[in-house]
Amino acid sequence: MTQLPEPAYSAFSSWLTLTPEQRAEWLEQLLTEQPAQLTALATELGLHPLSQQQLTDAELDFSRISLPQALSRRLLPVLIDGKSWLLMADPFSLTLRQWAQRYTDHIALCRPGWVNEQLDNLSRQQRTIDHLEQQDFDGQTEEMALEISLISLSEEQSPVIKLVNSTLYDALQSRASDIHLESVPDGLVVKYRIDGVLHAITRCNGSQNAEQVISRLKVLGCMDISERRIPQDGRFKAHIQQRNVDFRVSIMPSIHGEDAVLRVLDKSHDKKLRLETLGFDSQTLAAIRKLTQIPHGMVLVTGPTGSGKSTTLYSALSELNSGESKIITIEDPVEYQLEGVLQIPVNDKKGLNFARGLRAILRHDPDIILVGEIRDGETAGIAVQAALTGHVVLSSVHANSVFSVLERFLYMQVEPASLITALNGVVAQRLVRQVCPECKQPHQPTAEEIALWQLEKQQLSHANWHVGVGCEHCRHSGYHGRLALAEVLHFSDAMKEALLARASLRQLREVAMKEGFVPLQQIAIEAASHGFTTLQEVRRVISLH
Repeated sequence: MTQLPEPAYSAFSSWLTLTPEQRAEWLEQLLTEQPAQLTALATELGLHPLSQQQLTDAELDFSRISLPQALSRRLLPVLIDGKSWLLMADPFSLTLRQWAQRYTDHIALCRPGWVNEQLDNLSRQQRTIDHLEQQDFDGQTEEMALEISLISLSEEQSPVIKLVNSTLYDALQSRASDIHLESVPDGLVVKYRIDGVLHAITRCNGSQNAEQVISRLKVLGCMDISERRIPQDGRFKAHIQQRNVDFRVSIMPSIHGEDAVLRVLDKSHDKKLRLETLGFDSQTLAAIRKLTQIPHGMVLVTGPTGSGKSTTLYSALSELNSGESKIITIEDPVEYQLEGVLQIPVNDKKGLNFARGLRAILRHDPDIILVGEIRDGETAGIAVQAALTGHVVLSSVHANSVFSVLERFLYMQVEPASLITALNGVVAQRLVRQVCPECKQPHQPTAEEIALWQLEKQQLSHANWHVGVGCEHCRHSGYHGRLALAEVLHFSDAMKEALLARASLRQLREVAMKEGFVPLQQIAIEAASHGFTTLQEVRRVISLH
């Protein structure tokens, strides 16, 4: 072995002329033969020294960077005494250190041999797992269009395919519901929608790279790669981390090229759909179950795009799926696959729309029908008639509140008397971000918030208000995960009489409140007072009355 520079830790410039393998070899020799030099060398490099004793208690921590990134860049993220560190096999690489500093300032120095040994073990373990996954995957009847594994990411040669696949993998790791790829003058910006809010993730320079990434997505989604002037839609499937995932792709032309948005549909959640998992409070949960268990009539779920309407409908349907009833759905597209349920995807190109499909369903002897969304008068009219003829009809409609649903149906020219007779109830829901459990702290509402929400002294004194100050667990947003809030309006005889009498909105509210109706705003404030969310988040999602 070549003699080490004397003293090694001060000969920084001479180390940079060597290859990474030579640097790692020399550094390993130095720290093995002269462990006392660790602190001095770490000081010279601006890193924190970690002794071999500290490394014995280290735990792997892939919350900030993924395993493919760790394997490809030879970095090892660890957790020691509750603190996250990044260990580098080649601490002399300025490029690698600059990349690592985007994720953390806690970069440590230790024997590179130990780092390489851990990374090699991880690589071998993952190869075994991927091999077993592939064997199981090959035995499935459903063919996936894309197979993404940790090893395939680290070994992929094409930079475009590697970028697309790693983005899909990381998005799933980050709990993203949507992936946005936005073309800009000098390249491509990647964003994830996490808990309903967009987060900028990375930026890829080069307009040519942006075009190639969009073309790759078009190929995966079976779209025309030569067409760049009109919007296109597609979808593809992938197998990631033993999970079957669907991606719905929307391509849109822009002034800088084309943008893409991918909706992430994780099929592993199909068997976990229950109303309890959505986070409804016990009173709301009981009210929703009471509506869906009525043996005939219509139940509508309303709210803006991305408010969890489909998930609530699927969860209710899962609970009704006892095997004793014929359940048929028509959806655009089928987002969750339910065992024992006949699910029909809308196909406009073949002439199968909601109205035509719903007519066909009624001839198929159903007990329970789910209509993905009521968009037009024809579909609304057929759905109402189905509810009047003894079927249970579940559906969603875009409206701002439980009371505005009626206006929406009247706009679609549905006969008011038929609608009121058929309708059992309406659920209006929103999704709010939950306070991060790792960094939450007690917090009292400000004077402005007290006045805005008209909070009473009892609410302030007996509440448990919290806010998140931001940490690595929640990407420094203060929030992690989402909570479903809903107001449920049961159409009782008194409510139907008031509707038929053309009562005003104020009178309808009074009738509903007498029968125990709790407005969404009150439910949201209650959730904030228990520390589940914040008043700031409530204001972002729910309008003031």
